[in-house]
Amino acid sequence: MNTPTKLGAYVLGLGVVFAGAAVVGNVAGPAGPEETVRAQGHGEHSGAGHGGGAHADAPPVPGGLQVSQDGYTLVPQATTVQAGERDEFRFTVNGPDGRPVTRFATIHGKPLHLIAVRRDLRNYQHLHPRMNASGVWSVPLELPDPGTYRIFTDFQPQGAAEQLTLGTDVTAPGDHRPEDLPKAEQTATVDGYEVRLTGTLLPGRSSRLTLSVSRDGEPVTDLEPYLGAYGHLVALRSGDLAYLHVHPDGEPGDGRTRPGPDITFHAEVPSSGAYRLYLDFQHEGKVRTAEFTAVAGQGVTVPSAEPAPPGDGHDHTH
Repeated sequence: MNTPTKLGAYVLGLGVVFAGAAVVGNVAGPAGPEETVRAQGHGEHSGAGHGGGAHADAPPVPGGLQVSQDGYTLVPQATTVQAGERDEFRFTVNGPDGRPVTRFATIHGKPLHLIAVRRDLRNYQHLHPRMNASGVWSVPLELPDPGTYRIFTDFQPQGAAEQLTLGTDVTAPGDHRPEDLPKAEQTATVDGYEVRLTGTLLPGRSSRLTLSVSRDGEPVTDLEPYLGAYGHLVALRSGDLAYLHVHPDGEPGDGRTRPGPDITFHAEVPSSGAYRLYLDFQHEGKVRTAEFTAVAGQGVTVPSAEPAPPGDGHDHTH
């Protein structure tokens, strides 16, 4: 088994600054009994919320690369899961006092979001665990194939200064054969839907990325809200799996955002590299995920609206 090096010791907003990472360029459940407090609207998360342990004059560490940050630590009860078997995955988020945290802000409809993906960027899952009164989170989890998986937890403890994304590795033993990253393409298909990705995103600039959803050649204009949005986008950097989760421009019910076919995001990406993008959208009562590979920093563009100028006011992250 070729097990990648373990990394030790978020989504939702506009104009994301993801230091040390890049998103694009060449692109051809309810809580348990815990006490939650509602976070401010989508427009009030800053990019600083995804750094970790960095000095004020140093770039923040990209989300998901650390198991511990600002005194909070992700503690799984087990780090081995049998491939192909559905079982409860349990963990705690321990606070600076070493005890499990039991009070979290509600971010995008949930107190905690969990992402699981194999380290070759296959088998992506976006889940919502439940927490008991003791601070133990649990969620049914099935890792379909052998390999090493990265588990990301995205949350904000009540009273914490910022939103955190902590990550840890879980192994599904067996004959693991990593697959190459799919080539960069402009369209993806899922369950009969086609999603087209357009945009010119350049490192160091706030740029615009649009994903357009259609079915049977017709635009989908009745997308349904999912966790308070018409779409959610997660980007993972190939190699170290640095994590970014952004929210589209606008939200349902704001009087200006249409329910499709277009979902627009803004991102500022300072570095180059290959990424896997995962768009979650809901239609006719079912959530689907469209996946893309994007390569940033090659100076290649695809049809899009003009990139937004720096300082356009979009400075919000999940």
